[in-house]
Amino acid sequence: MTTELLDTDALDRAVADLRTGRDTWAATPLDERIALLERLLPRITARAAAMAEAGARAKGYGPDSTAAAEDWIGAPWALTQNVAALLHVLRRLAAGQDPVPADAVRERRGRTVVDVFPATGWDRLLLNGFTAEVHVRAGTTPRQVRDRAAGPYRGRAPRPRVSLVLGAGNVAAITALDVLHKLYAENQVVVAKMNPVNDYLRPHFDEIFAEFTARGWVRFVPGGAAEGAYLAGHDGIDTLHITGSDRTHDALVWGTDDQAEERRRADTPLLDKEFTSELGGVSPCIVTPGPWTRADFRHQAEHIVTSKMNNSGHNCIAGQVLVVPADWDGTEELLTEIRRVLRALPPRTDYYPGARDRLAAVRAAHPETEVLGPDGCRLLIPDVTDHTDPLLTDEVFASALAVVRLPGAHPGTGTAADAGTDPAAGPGTDPGPFLKEAVAFANDVLPGTLGATLLVHPRTEKSHPRQVSEAIEALRYGTLGVNCWSAVGFLLGYTPWGAHPGHTRRSIGSGIGFVHNAFMLEDVEKTVLRAPFAPAPRGLFTGSPSISPRPPFYVTNRTALTTIRRVTAFTAAPSLAKLPGIFASALRG
Repeated sequence: MTTELLDTDALDRAVADLRTGRDTWAATPLDERIALLERLLPRITARAAAMAEAGARAKGYGPDSTAAAEDWIGAPWALTQNVAALLHVLRRLAAGQDPVPADAVRERRGRTVVDVFPATGWDRLLLNGFTAEVHVRAGTTPRQVRDRAAGPYRGRAPRPRVSLVLGAGNVAAITALDVLHKLYAENQVVVAKMNPVNDYLRPHFDEIFAEFTARGWVRFVPGGAAEGAYLAGHDGIDTLHITGSDRTHDALVWGTDDQAEERRRADTPLLDKEFTSELGGVSPCIVTPGPWTRADFRHQAEHIVTSKMNNSGHNCIAGQVLVVPADWDGTEELLTEIRRVLRALPPRTDYYPGARDRLAAVRAAHPETEVLGPDGCRLLIPDVTDHTDPLLTDEVFASALAVVRLPGAHPGTGTAADAGTDPAAGPGTDPGPFLKEAVAFANDVLPGTLGATLLVHPRTEKSHPRQVSEAIEALRYGTLGVNCWSAVGFLLGYTPWGAHPGHTRRSIGSGIGFVHNAFMLEDVEKTVLRAPFAPAPRGLFTGSPSISPRPPFYVTNRTALTTIRRVTAFTAAPSLAKLPGIFASALRG
């Protein structure tokens, strides 16, 4: 590697500072670690508006645009929520309590599960009806889960090391959250190499983490691939974490020359350091047939479009493949509603480098592509049948949604709309055959295991619990959202975030390891999120009662920006006086 054009002196100094500081971080007692986080929260809120504005302007819209809600959610709120989750667990430990409440760990059908969300009364109020449980690996007992949780604070602190975090360029909070995880869950000090796409965040992170940088525990540095490679190979770096693509991982580990594949086959890497990663994939949204009403089709169309269009599709967890029943009466109605929602969204372009070329390649390969947005964006490919199609084998990382139709449902499965819009109409025939087809397709055809979404009407699940439960258990994803876009698991802090276990450095897939994970659970296999199938008050009639209106992360939410600004302030400093303003805004969304 050529280093003449690199400022290696600055990088060397950053690593040297951290090697000096690693022992002081390891010696920092629990009460001071808590105090550091408590002092971090007001610094986040002080920079929140400026940080969100920087993201909005970089993407091509103003800070008061409706779209700017995602910049609040993906930066200050995500960071605040994760810090609050860590504080909740650390305060339990400081009070002499177990990190995980005993009644949150249970056995179900011979497997141990852990209820991790909601964790507080505020969680139950602000995200009413949202839940998350962690499934641990087979053979792990409830006692082992409780005993192993928060190990670094219960006599099993890892030795202090220096970690390199290679930051992501899409979602603002990713790099900062990876830094927090390395510090608090793995006892490592961190040099975070920013991604050039969002290096504009570096001054904000420097300010937010000012105490950590002053004490030699964190360094944020700029640079591109060359700086990242230099740091990865630096003798002073002990471990690495990357959020990005499998190609970046493989280039670092195996190289890019003619011998790279031979090294992989022989398992003789160029970079032989402890390496964790979150690398995306092709994420499915599986639609289970059932007694959907017209309102259900409209709401779930907004949900599906959100999973694709949030951040213009530049998410490692963006919904890329919509898996629908080929013979279900509701499939075409759902697609009609999706088209309507896509057309109605305000103009916006795909900003991430290379996105235009990737979208042009999709259009060239699929003449039947429907272009539903400006400038060649918002593509719907309504019937992809070839399982070797690049839309099913490669992450598009842009605003293209492929539809795959699978057998298993029959015209008789029906919808509530067919039954005269009666929401109590029967759930129809067995969804099991379709779910088996969909699970096999997701597990065996689509690359990656980071996250998937399963949409199922509550009455269908109530009538066919075994079939739905088997599908949930069988889907091999690190996060599965049931009636909830799986990306919510990235935001909550309590929920481990990473690929389903089983990848190796030779076949890296969606990566190795979990981050966030405020309870610091071990032996994690997957997280299962749940959300109301329909918003309040209509959820009362679908079998998913809650007081949650349309979620603020929906791209169709009209008051999302105001709501999430208020939620961010509340999360940083909860107060009953702030709740009326939150609810007043949320109910108008």
